[in-house]
Amino acid sequence: MPGPDLNLLLTLDVLLAEGNVARAAKRLHLSPSAMSRALARLRETTGDPLLVRAGRGLVPTPRALELRERVGQLVQETQAVLRPAENLDLKRLVRRFTLRTSEGFVESFGPGLIARINEQAPGVRLRFVGKTSKDSTPLRDGSVDLETGVAGTSTSPEIRTRALFRDRFVGVVRAGHPLSRGEITPENYAAARHVLVSRREQDRGPIDDALQTLGLEREIATIVGGFATALTLARATDLIASVPERHTGSLRADMFSFDLPVSIPAFTVSMLWHPRMDADPAHRWLRDCVREVCAEQLGETWTP
Repeated sequence: MPGPDLNLLLTLDVLLAEGNVARAAKRLHLSPSAMSRALARLRETTGDPLLVRAGRGLVPTPRALELRERVGQLVQETQAVLRPAENLDLKRLVRRFTLRTSEGFVESFGPGLIARINEQAPGVRLRFVGKTSKDSTPLRDGSVDLETGVAGTSTSPEIRTRALFRDRFVGVVRAGHPLSRGEITPENYAAARHVLVSRREQDRGPIDDALQTLGLEREIATIVGGFATALTLARATDLIASVPERHTGSLRADMFSFDLPVSIPAFTVSMLWHPRMDADPAHRWLRDCVREVCAEQLGETWTP
């Protein structure tokens, strides 16, 4: 019994990406009728209609949505296997990478990363964009090349991760704040007013849960979307900001930082990228640069 026609994988990948027979045919340099015949073969092979008409367009079936990421990854890996190996010439490399990071990461590690990139590959440009959510779509659709953050349950399962460093939360207040003089207890910490950082419109976090176990509750005076904004408010008011220690080193240089008087687990900051970038030499070099810069600035040993 003959096996499946593996050429159909590329056809399926393009059809699912375009959602349109005519556009898919144009990308593959086929006639619309040839693409329609290929779609008929795919339907017969998979036992699913894959794309069904909705109004004047086509929409994917649940089976097509399930296959889309797997097929795309298979096509990318196949192309990487069949592509001739290239020696990466950093001095001649011209490329722009988009990195999605927190404000604190850019403040702490951005200058060192830019300096290293400029030294090794002067034709490479970095574009930093902010994190408004943990949605993995920008990594999947290629609008973001690399992300830094905490991988969690909301991270898509196909996303690759590599640990950069461990971090923990600390409390921060302005210089001369009453809490900067004397012992900081759970009681006087909770009694002060706080600025909460939340990107998901939640009005509490792990610190509130830890305080609750002690029968305490803090007053959240305001909620903001980033740690830099929280520190700006804390610097100019009596609010307490609780922020990642290593992420915000330069942002809180002129402020008073202290250990939280409640137990909050440390966390791992990682790089995240889509698996289609695994075999890309320039992307591998960029990942190495990020890891080296983080390790050097934190005084840790970098291992490739």
